[in-house]
Amino acid sequence: MSIDLVDELRATIQSSACVRPRGAATKLRAPANGCTALDMRRLAGVVDYQPTEFIITAWAGTPVAEVQGLLAAHGQYLPFDPLLTERGATLGGTVAANACGPERYRYGGVRDFIIGARFIDGNGNLIQGGGKVVKNAAGFDYPKLMVGSLGRLGALVEVTFKVFPKPEAYATLRVDRPSLSAALALLPKLTNCPYDLNAIDLVIGAANEAAIFVRVGGLAASLSQRMDRVRSLCGGGEIVTGDAEAQLWRNAREFAWVAEGVPVVKVPLTPSRIPALDARVPSARRRYSVGGNVAWIATSALDELDATLRSLDLAGLILLNAPDDPRIGRRTGHPFAERVIHALDPQNKFGPAAPLRPRVNSPADATRDPR
Repeated sequence: MSIDLVDELRATIQSSACVRPRGAATKLRAPANGCTALDMRRLAGVVDYQPTEFIITAWAGTPVAEVQGLLAAHGQYLPFDPLLTERGATLGGTVAANACGPERYRYGGVRDFIIGARFIDGNGNLIQGGGKVVKNAAGFDYPKLMVGSLGRLGALVEVTFKVFPKPEAYATLRVDRPSLSAALALLPKLTNCPYDLNAIDLVIGAANEAAIFVRVGGLAASLSQRMDRVRSLCGGGEIVTGDAEAQLWRNAREFAWVAEGVPVVKVPLTPSRIPALDARVPSARRRYSVGGNVAWIATSALDELDATLRSLDLAGLILLNAPDDPRIGRRTGHPFAERVIHALDPQNKFGPAAPLRPRVNSPADATRDPR
């Protein structure tokens, strides 16, 4: 059945002047603007899963939650910590939006775990890149190219990921500080420490106080000792475990801290640039994730934020509740990206002829992805 759907999608793309891939609409909701909508949710289901090989292949319309459930039954998981799974996020949408959560701090993002992809380009061709083995270096690296492409390069139909063993238990240390500057002073101790930390998030409160959340995962037998070391490093703090601990990070991944309908903007940056940005958005809800390398800003004042980001030479992506174009802030053309777009979508069927922003590395976790 799914093979027939792929052929149907190819025919639709070939016969249409403009198309828009659509998943579960949990993140970006780009207006169709007269384009033909491609419902990718029909392409759902696991194609191949080899627990002993730590490899899973599924159709792009498969809900991430379904894949997570299957992996969990075998003690495995997707380490890049997909966002919005409880809202129905799909694998294809997660790749296209590069939707990684706080735990990408330890192991990396989508780009580090996708090893294969099949997609339909603007000519209706079915293109395959990568494969179903980790050490596959043959051909152009299309899978990584599709990460963060926002559906601009083609319609993803199938993806393959490597997976990891799931930590047996988790615990989180909460460290409260009276100000952002006090919290940022502690951050280098954590990012440079010899301990294996799964996530480091910094949350700004209503009175501009700050709280750092440090998550550690691993064997239950050694977790208590590891948390004591982290608490000693931080000079104190509250250790949270069990259901309360899991809920903390579920709220982060599902953006439960954001009011319904308020746009949420993702801004890649480095910890040293946080003070300048934070000073310009005092009324917005904000959370600095991935060790201070990703800012999440919830605000309805998008024009003001766009101007702020431009003045600070920062780029942003409206991941939730984008009114139209999700890109704000700095926009830099890239000749290679433009050539790739022209090669894969010469008739401009997948969107406006706007260049993708080039990848920008950050020192703390190599910012494996600029979006």
